[in-house]
Amino acid sequence: MKALFRLRKDRFVTVRAPEVGYALAHTVEVPFWVRRGLQVLGILALMVGVFLFLPWTQNIAAVGRVTALSPAVRPQTLHAFIPGRIQRWLVQEGQAVRQGDTLLLLGEIKDYYLDPQLLQRMRQQLTAKEEAAQAQRGKIQALTLQLQALRTAREAALARAQNALLQAQLRFEADSAAWLAAEVEYQLAQNQYVRQESLFVQGLRSLTELQNRQMKLQEAQAKLVAQRNRYQAARAEVANARLQLTALEADYAEKIAKAESDLRSTEAYLYDLEAAIAKLRNELANVQVRQGFYAVVAPQDGYLVRALKTGVGEVIKEGEPLAVFMPKDYRLAAEVYVRPLDVALLRPGSPVRLQFDGWPAFIFSGWPRVSFGTFGGRVYAIDYVEAGTGYFRVLIEPDPAAEPWPALLRLGGGVRAWFLLNDVPVWYEIWRQLNGFPPDLIPQFYQTAPGKQKGV
Repeated sequence: MKALFRLRKDRFVTVRAPEVGYALAHTVEVPFWVRRGLQVLGILALMVGVFLFLPWTQNIAAVGRVTALSPAVRPQTLHAFIPGRIQRWLVQEGQAVRQGDTLLLLGEIKDYYLDPQLLQRMRQQLTAKEEAAQAQRGKIQALTLQLQALRTAREAALARAQNALLQAQLRFEADSAAWLAAEVEYQLAQNQYVRQESLFVQGLRSLTELQNRQMKLQEAQAKLVAQRNRYQAARAEVANARLQLTALEADYAEKIAKAESDLRSTEAYLYDLEAAIAKLRNELANVQVRQGFYAVVAPQDGYLVRALKTGVGEVIKEGEPLAVFMPKDYRLAAEVYVRPLDVALLRPGSPVRLQFDGWPAFIFSGWPRVSFGTFGGRVYAIDYVEAGTGYFRVLIEPDPAAEPWPALLRLGGGVRAWFLLNDVPVWYEIWRQLNGFPPDLIPQFYQTAPGKQKGV
């Protein structure tokens, strides 16, 4: 069966169906709230359909804190370079100081450095050592000259001794030849005497001639004995000359060795003095530098944020923190920590929106253009290693093309960051979230050229 309906004013009414032949016509009325609900549902369905096709900016959320861009101007802790005791604080917490201004004075506690005239006494010791070293240098010079003189005298004495030996050898050779000649002459005189004696026996020679030959024989014998004595004396003279030469060599060798020993001993003593001088100079420089550490000064223009050691007379150890110092001129940045899953989607220069603690904000993470109270930034650097907490640190600098960051920001304040990625429809983002897919990459940062990737 079919029922025919028509709209009469504000209700639905069934009309008679003549072909069916019903006796009664049944009238059905639809309530107003149902009709209004259907209208609202239709409008909502239309709005949802439109909403699903709205653009949505994919993003990565992270939290961190405000910091300085350069490590040189971040808050630092001032330490004590030496052990000591606090004598006086010269500035107050929060006070502005200039580079080189004295913040506090330390006193000495080690007994070695308690002498107020320590530097003067060390300089006196150093002067005495230097004068002693200068005297040793003069002694070394004198010993060097003495050694040269001994070597020169040795050469002259050895030359004289060698000449005397040569003369003795020449005399020995002459006496040796004269002795041989005397022997020949003696043999000749003896032969002549024997012949004269034979002739005298035969009566052919007179007694006078025989006596003359005998006298010549005696003269030749006396000459032979004299030449033999001269030969022995010359040989002894040669031996004495050799002994004299050897004695001279030994004597000068001993003198030269002693002089060289004295020279080496003096040089060794000089080296010890120079080592002591170097040590004293080192100690003197250390004391001078140490006395410069009595005053803890500001490393650069800035502010004394907080004193970690207070009071006067408090003893501190070497390297113990004394105060927290904040440089004056710094460039703001934000450091946030990103999951390893998301860090691969970031590149230097990637856009970021930031919301700082203390600044009211109305945020739509997917619609940064309609958000209120956020500030623009861009990725400055990404750590190559994780920060030890399972997250990677990302450093964000202000975006020069966006609104400036608040001037009243303080380092260490909290910050929330949204790294902006690609724009996609809302339905796609919902589908991605339900399936657990990663966000899409930003085309202008991740398009690759031949052999090179942009934004890296």
